[in-house]
Amino acid sequence: MTDLNLEKTFYEFIKTIATGIPEDIYTTIKGAYEKEDNPVAKTQLKAILEDMEIACKKKRPICQDTGTPYLWIEIGEDFPVKSTKVIQQFTNALRKVTKEGYLRPNAVDPLYFKNSGDNTGRYIPWIHVEPVPGDKLKVYLMTKGGGSEAPSTLVMSTPLKGFENLKKTVIDAIARAGALPCPPVIVGVAIGAGADIVMSLAKKALLRPIGDRHPDPKAAKIEEELLKALNKLEIGPHGFGGKLTALDVKFDYSYRHPATFAIGVVTSCWATRRGIIEISPDGSSKMLTRHLRLVDGECKII
Repeated sequence: MTDLNLEKTFYEFIKTIATGIPEDIYTTIKGAYEKEDNPVAKTQLKAILEDMEIACKKKRPICQDTGTPYLWIEIGEDFPVKSTKVIQQFTNALRKVTKEGYLRPNAVDPLYFKNSGDNTGRYIPWIHVEPVPGDKLKVYLMTKGGGSEAPSTLVMSTPLKGFENLKKTVIDAIARAGALPCPPVIVGVAIGAGADIVMSLAKKALLRPIGDRHPDPKAAKIEEELLKALNKLEIGPHGFGGKLTALDVKFDYSYRHPATFAIGVVTSCWATRRGIIEISPDGSSKMLTRHLRLVDGECKII
């Protein structure tokens, strides 16, 4: 193993995600603004776009709730840094980004009501590590807001009524949530064997870009049908009505036990801050996601 130091790379990665909205969200909301004919909804979409621009130009957080950091790490079997050291270096970078004000400290001890002050603590950041073939490191990061987390829904359905309950569960969850998760939302949905499986899969599904459909045609059809149904609710941006309630629906599944049909629903607000970075064995890196970033005094997608 090598002494490769990735803290600076992770620092820039986290800062980019905190201040630069992903391209797919920016372009989708911009397109919705141009098509919206509800004047109140159009005003809300305009305010969202202006917020993105301000965050970019001033290098400030996109939302005052900068979220809880969720991390998915795919580490190549031949990558020259152990996963424990990768996590340590990421955590150090997270503390620095928080200290400099790009993230609000959101890690609170629930037993002693004390904020750690640096977005770290028991099981925070929440990290999933998966060994993969090859010699590269790929890191997926989402800083998940508390307001959008609140409507998360789990239903332990029966196999007999599984798909019948699936649509009802998703629509009821979003209708009940209303303006709470700061719509327009991205909705992660999963079915499978157990509660922990479907909630994890639903959250991970939020990493996929808007418009990206599940490779399985039946799963892709579920995404499209749910998206159409949710936008018929006309909750609209921030709950003021309009055409756009959901930016997209992302569906995933695991094989299930014959006696179970768990359904998980996780929402993410319009300010879904996520990104992917790939790091080579020599320490060089490239962002695999494009973001609204400041270049020569102008905000551009790079």
